[in-house]
Amino acid sequence: MGRATGVSRPWLFFFVEMSAVTRFVLFAGLFVSVPAAAQTPAPPATAARTFTAPAGLLFNTVRPERVADFERVIGYLQSALEKSTDAKDRAQAQGWRIFRAAEPGPGGSVLYVFLLDPTVPGADYGLGRILAEAYDATQLQEIWKLYTGAVTGGGTLLNLTPVKPATGTPASPAAPPTTAPTDRPLPADADPNRR
Repeated sequence: MGRATGVSRPWLFFFVEMSAVTRFVLFAGLFVSVPAAAQTPAPPATAARTFTAPAGLLFNTVRPERVADFERVIGYLQSALEKSTDAKDRAQAQGWRIFRAAEPGPGGSVLYVFLLDPTVPGADYGLGRILAEAYDATQLQEIWKLYTGAVTGGGTLLNLTPVKPATGTPASPAAPPTTAPTDRPLPADADPNRR
């Protein structure tokens, strides 16, 4: 089979008209970018769950039908902290309180708030680390399955710094200025006795 004649190839004309340097740069760019595009991106590294302030909050949103599973995980967490011989873990346990919000969370989820007051500087509050130190691989896999099935995403961490009154401010707020009320006549259409 021969080539069809009379077929227009404007892209070929454009390529032929390019200088040798331009063609080289074009081909080099294609060959260099193909391997980079073909690579699978690495999963993001999990950051340590540490606090930089004296107090902190961790928010966890939980599927309503999986509340019991999440509360089992909390039980495992509390047990792990109680059993730990690590001084940092014991200190974390002292300031770690867990609450369930009465109001629904985003999308009808159940919101759990971990209040950490005081926080332990430099301590990792990641549940995975704490649980891995307390349970064997089989138990850990079961606990992690409960956790990942219950939560709707990663928890949100907030660092809290106490607010102190600024120096030099008065002890009580200044009273608002008082003005005597003025008697102004009501507009004619505002008088309820008018007929």
